[in-house]
Amino acid sequence: MAVISFGHTLPDTVSYPTILLDLPQIDGLPLVEVWMSDQPVTMHRTPDCSMAMTSDVLLGSIHVDERSCISLDTTAYEGYRDLLQQIRALGYPHLWRVWNYFPRINDDQDGLERYRRFCVGRHQALTESMIDFPTALPAATAVGTRSGPLQIVFLAGAHPATHLGNPRQLNAYEYPQDYGPRSPSFARATVTRSAHDSRLYIAGTASIVGHTSRHAGLPMEQTKESLRNLRAVLNHAQHVTGVEFTEAQRRALYKVYVREPGLLQDIRRALQDSPLSTHHLVFLEGDLCRRELLMEIEGLIISESFPS
Repeated sequence: MAVISFGHTLPDTVSYPTILLDLPQIDGLPLVEVWMSDQPVTMHRTPDCSMAMTSDVLLGSIHVDERSCISLDTTAYEGYRDLLQQIRALGYPHLWRVWNYFPRINDDQDGLERYRRFCVGRHQALTESMIDFPTALPAATAVGTRSGPLQIVFLAGAHPATHLGNPRQLNAYEYPQDYGPRSPSFARATVTRSAHDSRLYIAGTASIVGHTSRHAGLPMEQTKESLRNLRAVLNHAQHVTGVEFTEAQRRALYKVYVREPGLLQDIRRALQDSPLSTHHLVFLEGDLCRRELLMEIEGLIISESFPS
């Protein structure tokens, strides 16, 4: 359905969508992320958007170049407005998971941090088009790249998914205005189900308790706090859905976004004694949504168990 590359190009002769992100991999052999399906796949392309569809699922990416004299909130609004229009027209109206990538995420733009401007534009597009806002908001990630346009990678479905919070954290869409004019519009996790498995998509998860960042300047402690949040999401997902997301019955993939490569050793040390160490881990260099955050983890958990 698609291939996502981190910091290196792919051949332009392939027929499936390719998504190039300027997020350098900072450890291990070079990897690409491959999305596959055992169902027939249909492609749909426009100049700014590529999508691959099965009968139930759409995987796509849209990029919006930033224009001079146009702020990021307008760019984000245009990207999300077009995204929502296209998935509805194609018959996949339910957003399941979103990844947002753009450069200079923590820079100031006309008196407001770029991430906060992005949140304003995203919020405007979603509130205009999403009937069940905010309960239908999907799990999401926002990471700063070294270069490139605003790139939105998204998974949408023909049927609704289950979106979840984290008992240790305030819902992002309920953050106070200390974090910007519009709160971030995403869920902490999303569960989807098919005839074959259940999947838990965990949003970018950092060292935040309630709505407050913890352990400024301490990468090991931030990693441990992020792990506590991940465990809380797993337990909450199992409680709400009845799906057993236990070690014996699941496969998992995790991306760890690291602000500076020099922090990797401490972050790895904190991960050694965690369940994550037995699963696939990809470490990527990227800036995060708050300046004080040094790392963030997202995950995809695939369980072959089903609710009783």
